[in-house]
Amino acid sequence: MTDTATRTDWLSICILALVWGSAFMFMSVALEGYGPITVATARTALGALVLLIAMPFAGQGLPDPQPGLWRSIIILGLLTTAVPFLFLSWGLQHVPSSFGGLAMATIPLMVLVLAHFWGDERMIPRRAAGVAVGFCGALILIGPGLLELGQSTAPLAQLACLASAFCYSVSSVLTRKCPPIAPLTLTALTMTVGAVVLIPLMLWVEGVPDWQGIRPGGAILMLGLMQTAAMNLLRIRVIQSAGSVFMTLVNYQVPIWAMIYGAWLLGEDLPVRFYIALVMILAGLALGQWRALMGLLRLR
Repeated sequence: MTDTATRTDWLSICILALVWGSAFMFMSVALEGYGPITVATARTALGALVLLIAMPFAGQGLPDPQPGLWRSIIILGLLTTAVPFLFLSWGLQHVPSSFGGLAMATIPLMVLVLAHFWGDERMIPRRAAGVAVGFCGALILIGPGLLELGQSTAPLAQLACLASAFCYSVSSVLTRKCPPIAPLTLTALTMTVGAVVLIPLMLWVEGVPDWQGIRPGGAILMLGLMQTAAMNLLRIRVIQSAGSVFMTLVNYQVPIWAMIYGAWLLGEDLPVRFYIALVMILAGLALGQWRALMGLLRLR
């Protein structure tokens, strides 16, 4: 890994943001023909299959036994695929796809808080201020919905999307404590764990899925093969080339593209509070990660 980013790394970051930003749109489209468990399962299983096939081509196999490694893989598999994919798939049945992108923008803010208690990154005043600003944005995002609790499913769907973001945040902190393992192997095995959990649940609750047409069926294929498998391979390449801190630049772009896709391609009517929340969440994120962000912007 180097401490500078190449033009290819910058291009890769833009591609990741464009593709990951569309994931919420594709999930909403897939949900037109399939149940939420089926969408989560297909995405996980297809992604796991591709990454498992890619492992030998990358010269990687199953990891050597290490104390606590498989326990970490199982926990991360639940927190990075099975549980958050279920929450997000169910939530996007009842809220605009762009809401999912905005919810995911809170992940780095949650990580700052969790890392203070579970990790070695202390909550200095600047980070605390960033978290406060960002979470105020999140409150603006979901505030009106909370007033409707018990009257509709939308508030619970909003909370489900945020719960998905929380799962990713916890997994991000726990990944740092995972015993050493190649990134591709870890991603492939955690997705396999998710698939092993989700497939029986899908068969029990929603049954064997049928082809529902090119629109929802194609959306599921895009989710599994492009958003999940191909982009994880690209993510790993970027981290190996430019570092994990550089990858955080994606966090600033994904919610913007999620809103663009939702408004322009799905015709979603986005309330003004979505835009206010976006600005506040990104501002809080920038404030909390100010030193790292300034260092990245100086990269050549």
